[in-house]
Amino acid sequence: MESSIPGDPGVEGGGASSGARTVEASKQYGTGDAAVHALRGVSVEFAAGSFSAIMGPSGSGKSTLLHCTAGLDRLSSGQAFIGDLEVSNLSENDAAVMRRNRVGFVFQSFNLLSTMSVIENITLPFSISRTVMDAAWIDYLVDLLGLGDRMDHRPAELSGGQQQRVAVARALAPRPEIVFADEPTGNLDTKAGNELLELLADVVRTSGQTVVMVSHDPRAVGFTDRVVFLVDGNLVGELVHPTPDTVLDHMRIHEAR
Repeated sequence: MESSIPGDPGVEGGGASSGARTVEASKQYGTGDAAVHALRGVSVEFAAGSFSAIMGPSGSGKSTLLHCTAGLDRLSSGQAFIGDLEVSNLSENDAAVMRRNRVGFVFQSFNLLSTMSVIENITLPFSISRTVMDAAWIDYLVDLLGLGDRMDHRPAELSGGQQQRVAVARALAPRPEIVFADEPTGNLDTKAGNELLELLADVVRTSGQTVVMVSHDPRAVGFTDRVVFLVDGNLVGELVHPTPDTVLDHMRIHEAR
């Protein structure tokens, strides 16, 4: 079936090289008695073209796993891959180039530039990389995210939900292979959060891009294709096609152990 999305998202995003995985990923902060083991040999794969979630209690290592898989932080041992590229052994410069060319990020704090308009924030990745943007794709994202009448506004003139939509548009604009989202609904009310999650799920379905999200909210995870669970830095299980009820049941089982 022919897609109605402008251009070919798979080409610029790397196509078959999308997806991410870790192999025996370990991360330790500090040494000796003060050492904190944030990850303990975690091997997990996030399928290309899917919407995945990472869950776990506070301190379980979920954000650490996200950051190390994305190349934002370096593993103490083990491997992390974006597609076929091992990111865990890249130099700082090469890691920065990889993130700019292949990865998008959405964080709880939005990270928008206050002096820039909505359209300037969305197209910032192209200004940084000095690459030509696909105007039809940008128009598609703006329409999908309902930002058409806000293009000249500054972040301070937007609601929290609108600011997060701008952050999502900025992350998706360069058509990265994979988007990492760390608690993207944490600062949003339920309605705005649900709208954002529906939009992320829609982007995965329609463009074939990959999204990996950290969340503590069973309702948020209900929008995803799969969720993996961490406890004390260990991978302890997963659910395919999760619902809020099945996620809560799974969490209760591990809390009772």
